[in-house]
Amino acid sequence: LAHGADLLVIAPATANTLTKLAHGQSNDLLSVTALAATCPLLVAPAMDGGMYNHPATQANLHLLAEWGATIVGPEEGHLASGLVARGRMSEPVTLLGRIRHVLAQGGSLAGRHIVVTAGGTREAVDPVRYLTNHSSGKQGYAVAQAALDAGAAVTLITTTTALPLPTGAQLVSVDSAQEMLAAVRQACADADVLIMAAAVADFRPAHVADQKIKKLTGTPLLELAPNPDILATLAQERDSFPRLQFVVGFAAETQNLLANAQSKLVRKRLDLIVANDVTADNAGFAVDTNRVIFLRKDGSQEALPLLSKAEVAQRIIDEITQGFTRLPH
Repeated sequence: LAHGADLLVIAPATANTLTKLAHGQSNDLLSVTALAATCPLLVAPAMDGGMYNHPATQANLHLLAEWGATIVGPEEGHLASGLVARGRMSEPVTLLGRIRHVLAQGGSLAGRHIVVTAGGTREAVDPVRYLTNHSSGKQGYAVAQAALDAGAAVTLITTTTALPLPTGAQLVSVDSAQEMLAAVRQACADADVLIMAAAVADFRPAHVADQKIKKLTGTPLLELAPNPDILATLAQERDSFPRLQFVVGFAAETQNLLANAQSKLVRKRLDLIVANDVTADNAGFAVDTNRVIFLRKDGSQEALPLLSKAEVAQRIIDEITQGFTRLPH
């Protein structure tokens, strides 16, 4: 069992199991397998709170971590003893995220830093209201996960907080287009790739009211001001980001899809643009699927069939991986 494994996961790992692992004891199948394994080790401790807090348990965990084991949890919650304390095994979704992250080390994009934006920007009207769009952030989050699965370090700049954060991503929360531009500039200082999956508002209120606008004041006239075009700004400043090798944009359109996408590709000096008709069935906002067309700077195009957003994300990351293989060494 120990030979040929990519990762050894022990969940739950009791206090007794941790003792065996830390001290090289091998008197049952699990401990023999763990002692013989040469692959990475991930353990998810689970025990009563008093047992977890005992100095011996803490020393065992510290020793395992020093040896390179990944320790996940435990969490605070209801235990078998009836007490509420730290000692509850981490949830399976948390374990799965950490497993994916560990297995991705040494992947095709290991050592690369990828910046991903996601969600729709929110432009304040007053302290209560804002202008936004229908973007759910699902495609951007899927791209971030695919990049992590390829071993990249990922900075996720997002307006969305309702979706679970991909394990291992560095989260930067923003609201407005101006905040997103500032965050993108900062993150791209040491980035290899920028993937702009966010739906950035073209306009914002020219003046933000200090107080909630009341109906009693009549029908207000909302004056709009243009927002900065993040990709166009980065195109002008691209020489300031020496590590930045690839920039990917999105074109969510309702008409003239290819013409509009091609114009953006050229004007914003993109390496790839992902175009999609948001009025198409099972594509666009909120849903878990998408139908997109890749337009590349070399003039080639590729229409993809209806795919899950996770599959679209994987195709984008595959494009970037192939792009790095074509770079001169």
